[in-house]
Amino acid sequence: MMSERLALQRAELEQAVERALEVATGLGLDGAEVALQKQQGLSVSTRLGEVETVEFNKDGALGISVFRDGCKGNASTSDLSDDAIRAAVKAAATIASQTSADQYNGLAEANQMATELTDLELYHPYDLDPQQAVALAARAEQAAMAADSRIVNSDGASINSHESVKVYGNSHGFIGSSCSSRHSLSCVAIGQDEHGMERDYDYTVARDFNNLLSPEQVGKQAGIDTASRLGAQKIDTCQVPVLFSAAQSVGLIGHLIGAISGASLYRNASFLKDSLGEQLFPDWFSINEDPHRKGALASAMFDGEGVATRQRSIVTAGVLDTYLLTAYSARRLGINNTGHAGGIYNWDLNRNGGDLKAMLKQLGTGLYVTEMMGQGVNGVTGDYSRGAAGFWVENGEIKYPVHEITIAGNLKHMYRNMVAMGSDVDSRHSLAAGPILLESMMVAGN
Repeated sequence: MMSERLALQRAELEQAVERALEVATGLGLDGAEVALQKQQGLSVSTRLGEVETVEFNKDGALGISVFRDGCKGNASTSDLSDDAIRAAVKAAATIASQTSADQYNGLAEANQMATELTDLELYHPYDLDPQQAVALAARAEQAAMAADSRIVNSDGASINSHESVKVYGNSHGFIGSSCSSRHSLSCVAIGQDEHGMERDYDYTVARDFNNLLSPEQVGKQAGIDTASRLGAQKIDTCQVPVLFSAAQSVGLIGHLIGAISGASLYRNASFLKDSLGEQLFPDWFSINEDPHRKGALASAMFDGEGVATRQRSIVTAGVLDTYLLTAYSARRLGINNTGHAGGIYNWDLNRNGGDLKAMLKQLGTGLYVTEMMGQGVNGVTGDYSRGAAGFWVENGEIKYPVHEITIAGNLKHMYRNMVAMGSDVDSRHSLAAGPILLESMMVAGN
C-alpha cells in the first residue's frame, strides 16, 4: 500500500511534468516528452562482519526531449522549480534548433498510448535501518563460512533496499506514473585447498523484502558453490554436448534480445536481420511475454514512450514472431512499434526437460557450464567464444570441476540445436530460463 508521503511525492512529480509540457506547448514545438524519476534507498556492505559501506541515496532528475521539423533536443534538470523547468525546456528547444533533421524523429503515435494504468503491485516499501542491514549481511557471511571447512574467507555481503517513483508524459496529453521497490541480498565466499583458491557467490532479489531468501540460504549456497569449484582441472580440447546452468542460460537467451532489437536491426548490426518469421529454434521452444504480471521484476503498463504494453508471443514453435521496437526504430524499419522502449517484460520460456539431475543424465558425458567470462560475442555475425568454468560430467554424474577453458560456436547454430531446457528456473531476471542443453560445442582446453 502506498504511503501518504509517496502519494504526495507522486502527485508533485506529475505536476512538474505537466508544467514542463505546458512550457513546451507555449514554444510552438511539434512535440515534447518528459520523463522524471525520484529514487531513494539504503545500501550496506560488510566483510567478515565488519561494516565496509553504508550509503543512503536520494536522487532524481527531469529529462525533456523536444521535436521541431524533424530535429530533436534534450535537456535535464534536478531542480524542479518553475524557473529551472522553464530553462530546461528552452535549452532543449535551443539544442533542437542546432541539430540535423531526421524524418524518423518524433513521439510514438497518439493511438498507441496506454489507456489502462492498472496497479501492478510493484511497490512494497520496507523500513530497513542500517543496523538491521548490517546484521542480515553478517548472517549471510556466517552461513557461507560455515557451509564447508574449506571456506577460508569472505569477499563480503551486501544488502540493498530502494524505492522509486517514475512519471512520463508527452504532448499527446498522456501522463502515466508508477511506484516500485526493489530489494536484494548477496554474498561472496572464498575457498582454498591444496590446489589453490576459488570464489563464488549467490544472491536474491525481489520487489517485496519478505520474498527474499533468508541470509542463511544465500550465504550457505555461496559457500557450497565456492567449495564445489575447488580442485578444478583443465581438460583436453574436445567437441561435446554442453549444458548451461540456469543462470548462464539467461545470458545465452539474452543475446537474442540485442539481436532482435530495433537499433541493431536498422544499423545492420544483427545476425538476425531479416529473420522475422524464420525458424530460429527447435519446434518445442517458445517465448511468451507478460508485461502485466503483478509484483514481477519486469512488469509495466506502458513503455518509456507511453506506449501500452501487451502480452505477446516472441517465439512460437521455434519461429520468431516479432522484433522489439521503439517509435524511432519502428519508423526506420517500416513496421509497427511493439512498445519496447526500455527493455523486455517478463519472458516465459517453454521447458521440455526435467530438473537439474535429469538434465545431467540427458547430457550424459560432456560439460556443465556454471560461469562465463569475457565478452566474446559478435552481435553482427553471431560468433560466440567465451571463457568458461564448470564441471566435467560422465554418464550423467558430475566428476570434477574444470576451469581455464573456452567454448565456441555460432548463436544461430546454438539456438537451432538446443536439445532441451530444464525445469529449474532462475527467476531473478526479466526472462525465466532453466538449464539449456546444446547438442555440441567446441571446447578448447589443453
